[in-house]
Amino acid sequence: MIPNSPIRADRIAADIDALAAITEPGRPWTRRAFTPMFLEGRKWLEQAMREAGAVTGVDAAGNLVGTIPGRRPELGTIMLGSHSDTVPDGGRFDGIAGVVVALEVARALRDQGVVLEHNLEVVDFLAEEVSIFGVSCIGSRGMSGTRPTEWLARESDGLTLEQGLLQVGGDARLPAQRDDIKAFLELHIEQGPVLQDEQRDVGVVTAIAGITRIEIIVEGRADHAGTTPMGSRQDALTTAAWIALGVEELGKALASGAAHFAATVGEFEMSPNAANVVPARVRMLIDARAELRADMERFVDELDKGVVAIAEKTGVAVSEPRIVSDNPPTPCDAGLLDVLDAACETAGARHRRMASGAGHDTAWMARITKAAMIFVPCKDGRSHSADEFATNEDIALGAAVLLDAVRALDTKLQETR
Repeated sequence: MIPNSPIRADRIAADIDALAAITEPGRPWTRRAFTPMFLEGRKWLEQAMREAGAVTGVDAAGNLVGTIPGRRPELGTIMLGSHSDTVPDGGRFDGIAGVVVALEVARALRDQGVVLEHNLEVVDFLAEEVSIFGVSCIGSRGMSGTRPTEWLARESDGLTLEQGLLQVGGDARLPAQRDDIKAFLELHIEQGPVLQDEQRDVGVVTAIAGITRIEIIVEGRADHAGTTPMGSRQDALTTAAWIALGVEELGKALASGAAHFAATVGEFEMSPNAANVVPARVRMLIDARAELRADMERFVDELDKGVVAIAEKTGVAVSEPRIVSDNPPTPCDAGLLDVLDAACETAGARHRRMASGAGHDTAWMARITKAAMIFVPCKDGRSHSADEFATNEDIALGAAVLLDAVRALDTKLQETR
């Protein structure tokens, strides 16, 4: 146990182990949303919520919600949670830690005999990871009213998303957006090495980075690799390599500032892709992530200029970079960040503020309520992998921070009505 806290690390560990055991045969920690294993995991979670004193149900957006009524329900709801679905062959802690910690906070309050003034809800969001339908954050987008209507017609093995929602207990025909949630908090493993490297216990997340994806097409000319003189080639790969190096250089320059920035050439397709043919065409997809919108705008502007300069230098045609998708950054609520900082001090957690380079359900909940999140360390920053690991002690300390934050918010939110 954590000194002076009712949070129990042993209960957290038992919960994570129980969910880890619910997995596809031969594929550790695989419970993709809408699959039988996912539904089995949900059944376990629902029972655990009930044992914690919650009234459970699945909302119209397909989210599993456990509600512990407050003394004054008219004040609204404080919500905690994350997601229980995983990526294939990974995800023992990703999302799961946040759901289990929310459950443990509810149990700790019960053990203390504390009933909040606000309703407390524990949520397992549907399909935060990329689902069988090729889209993610289905549940939190539904709850925030931002799920695109056209998604409902997406199919996987003859099943539409609309039908899939019905199978998990949701219903796209019913309203899902909430207006009673006064604050949302999410705990998550960092999925990076910063906290471990700096020997910090908790990261207080300032913002969820915006994600922009940019496509570039390089059109060269296919020629015989053995007979075409080096000076006479229009090699698409060589030009694409210059662009990839430019992306890295520009990304490092922007990352040298105080705010988070990262850029990656994540997809790369070359044709005709034959050993004896000069490459004729390359398609590149860049994934860029920025805490500050101004940094993303600078990246796009400098990329446009750089591509033109490289094309002029190599004499190979390059398309104008095309933005495929563009999601702006989501700042976390400043007031909640102060509450979390204070909770870290109360719990004795060494902490720092930091941005999230990955997307989370918090980004969608911030559309309808005050929202924030905390990170706990994960070993070597590994995630989306069978090697993903976080200690029970680190997760339990994060739970103690959330517990203190919830109790503070229960008072603070009444004062700011």
